[in-house]
Amino acid sequence: MNAELCAEALELGAVARKAFEAAGGDELLQQAEADPSTRAVAGKVLVDLGAFELDPRGSADELEAAAALCRTAGWWGLPLPLAEMLAKPADLEVDGLVVVDPGAPAARLAGTTHPWAAVTLDGRRSRVVARPPTGSPRATAFVTELELEPIDDGGAGDLALALVLPCWTLLGMLDRALDLTCRYVQERQQFGQPLSSFQSVQFQLTDAEVERVGLEELAKHALWSVQTDRPDATADALALRAAAIEAADVTFRICHQLHGAMGFCDETALSWLSRHSQPLRRLPFGLSATRDHLVRVAGRQGLSGLFS
Repeated sequence: MNAELCAEALELGAVARKAFEAAGGDELLQQAEADPSTRAVAGKVLVDLGAFELDPRGSADELEAAAALCRTAGWWGLPLPLAEMLAKPADLEVDGLVVVDPGAPAARLAGTTHPWAAVTLDGRRSRVVARPPTGSPRATAFVTELELEPIDDGGAGDLALALVLPCWTLLGMLDRALDLTCRYVQERQQFGQPLSSFQSVQFQLTDAEVERVGLEELAKHALWSVQTDRPDATADALALRAAAIEAADVTFRICHQLHGAMGFCDETALSWLSRHSQPLRRLPFGLSATRDHLVRVAGRQGLSGLFS
């Protein structure tokens, strides 16, 4: 396993971050909440970057490039389900693939008009009809209920990729949340010195960084598992999802604590990121259900590699 993404993927991620900053940065998400039609701006940037020309199943380099793009999308809280778009099946005429809980199918597809597909953990694929959202994007974070029209049982090969790429988006959100918090505690003065000089603050930031770095390593392992088509790829993807949810819970809690009440106000980018991280942490299922599914998939044999 190579512990680093290829140079081309890293370069694409860096170029994408600058491109989204030039297109509006944090304003892309803020404007999308007020007017969902403005999400087309982010879509145009992705087209210009050649994002939709990537074939994550075609080569290891393209898969790593897709992961780097998803991480950048998380950094800016991009108001588009990019990871789900990049995970689209090769044999269906759809624009993306979402993993769903068949008992309560929902996804960040509010307002989308393009054809989508869904897959359950047992590999059943369906075409998706997104119901009208029940609230504003501020309240729903673009999540809406889905109606499923069954297609076949051939989605097992798509499942691991569709689980792993959204975790890279969540990793990008944790990158940004910690970056914002480090800047804040360096600039904020308390008792005549910056907050960052207090040991208690340093300890909290260290705890958050340990979670973030650990998630990054697990994300690389799960990506490699998908690349090499390991038999354990789906189990590795579920283990990554469980780790991603845990890391997000710890990191956002610490970042909010260090920001104080300001961290929940829309004057800070942390508030927007935290709110729009919720669908990634809760859909298609939360931590307890993810662990339950992992136990069922891994069985008595358990996991191998970094997750063992």
